[in-house]
Amino acid sequence: MAGESNEVSGGLSRRERVRAGTVEEIKHAALGLIGEHGSANLRFTDIARSMGMTPPALYRYFADRDELLTALVADSYDSLSGALTATRDTVSPDDLDGRFLATCTGYRTWAQRNPERFALIFGSPVPGYAAPVEGPTAVAGRRAMEHVAELVADTAERGRLGSPLVPDAEEAILLAWATVHGFVILEAYGHFDSLDQEARDRLFTVQAGLAARTAGLAPPADRP
Repeated sequence: MAGESNEVSGGLSRRERVRAGTVEEIKHAALGLIGEHGSANLRFTDIARSMGMTPPALYRYFADRDELLTALVADSYDSLSGALTATRDTVSPDDLDGRFLATCTGYRTWAQRNPERFALIFGSPVPGYAAPVEGPTAVAGRRAMEHVAELVADTAERGRLGSPLVPDAEEAILLAWATVHGFVILEAYGHFDSLDQEARDRLFTVQAGLAARTAGLAPPADRP
């Protein structure tokens, strides 16, 4: 019947839509608190207070803090993966150098625009929390980190892959990512604040070139 709470619309019942909306509201509140106080201090009581709910009510949506953290980490990796794909795809598939630089830039931009998610994934470990082995965070994390590997594979298929700095391909890809990540995390935590934006952009382009050579990719051309 039209007035019942379990009325189906668009594949989800009204009750399911309300529940999904509340879950997203809880995640949003949790990210806000992480931004203010850090992930180590995330507590159900604080989330409930910020939403005008009672702490026991949150347990209808998440079994405990760890389950909520797992959902937030997986969501953050999915957000990162989507950003990398969108940025990479602004460049022609034939411009391999440009696609690599775009991917690196997408990572940097995502970190700047999502400081809470970046800190949740790459910041200090949350005391007492361990992500489930082969759980949603592991799956989402691998998907996000596969972007560089895909670019290397595409370059190899086109016969344009040079010699990486280390002979093992997987290690070379990890080292390339670490080269970019090192810059991004230093910038995210204010260690380059003494430099103006133009200088930071210039240094980042150079760092992306180093990462490209590390993986055997042609270094990206300088771009404004």
